[in-house]
Amino acid sequence: MRTLVVNPGSSSLKLSVVDGGVQVASRTLDGWGGVPARWPILDVLAASGPVDAVGVRIAHGGDRDGPRLLDEGELRALEEFVPLAPLHQPRSLALARVVVEVLPDVRVFGCFDTSFHAGMPAHATTYPVPREWTERFRLRRYGFHGLSCAYAVRAAAGALGRDPAGLSLLCCHVGSGVSVTAVLDGRSVDTSMGLTPLDGVAMATRSGGLDPGLLLHVQRTGGLSAGEVESALTHHSGLAGLSGTSGDVRRVLAARAAGDEHADLAIRVYLHRLRREIGAARVSLDRLDALVLTGGVAEHEPALVAELLDGLAHLGIAVAPAALAGTGDRVVSPETARTRVLLVAAGEDVEIAHQVERAGLAV
Repeated sequence: MRTLVVNPGSSSLKLSVVDGGVQVASRTLDGWGGVPARWPILDVLAASGPVDAVGVRIAHGGDRDGPRLLDEGELRALEEFVPLAPLHQPRSLALARVVVEVLPDVRVFGCFDTSFHAGMPAHATTYPVPREWTERFRLRRYGFHGLSCAYAVRAAAGALGRDPAGLSLLCCHVGSGVSVTAVLDGRSVDTSMGLTPLDGVAMATRSGGLDPGLLLHVQRTGGLSAGEVESALTHHSGLAGLSGTSGDVRRVLAARAAGDEHADLAIRVYLHRLRREIGAARVSLDRLDALVLTGGVAEHEPALVAELLDGLAHLGIAVAPAALAGTGDRVVSPETARTRVLLVAAGEDVEIAHQVERAGLAV
């Protein structure tokens, strides 16, 4: 099955055509501003030829546990999650409508970052707030980056020669967004992101988890509106807020190398928060077979990965420098290490195509 994959992220738009698990055409718009347009989709289709189906990455699917056909009714239903994922959800839904318009005779599926976490146990999804809040506002930890995690788990199992059903893993998606997921027998059992993609690790422009009292304090004393706080936490926090840069890890590392103390602190906070979430997720597993790192930063910043791993020796984690400097999916820990560490190239497009193919055969 030839699948057009539409993958809008927080900082880019990735379009690809996947045929039998292999990417045969692609186009990436870095610095994409979120404006939906026909021309990049038409460009990819011109390069690849006709497709059998389309898969659109959608950040928030609520409790949907797998892909859904996107008709106007389903798209309207998914709009209820726009307030919970304001950076991602509107872009995905707008692009889905463009795809339906461009390819009216092709089935278009939504594939959700939340679906991988839909089966998490209640003790991991439930917030300790008044029960009436939970029921009234439908509060729960949804988790995100599930498409990335699902692919990374399958790829890691293949690299280890194991069945995912027999593995206990920590999966870290480290890109513009960052999250940590505990995976037992191929299923998510805990994750660092929650009701929204703001929770957990500090990210490129997002704050990560904060003391809720901090938010009340700045609103009370600064007179900030909810919209102002949301904008600051989503667009002007994380590495960007700490360093005064765009938040792109490459720029922050360059500023750090030039002696910028704010950039240095930003990286130290970033790594500390990531290690802390890794440690927290570890308690949700009875053992740890491997730590899996995926995402653009994990793939392209080996020195930063080495710095991250250097602070995780207490988990039996070590790094083989020669392997870390290599390319492709690989084990980067020494043979003697108690816990294996793998780097897996991001494969959301392949995972989306895989899910679309399974859903298409079931329809």
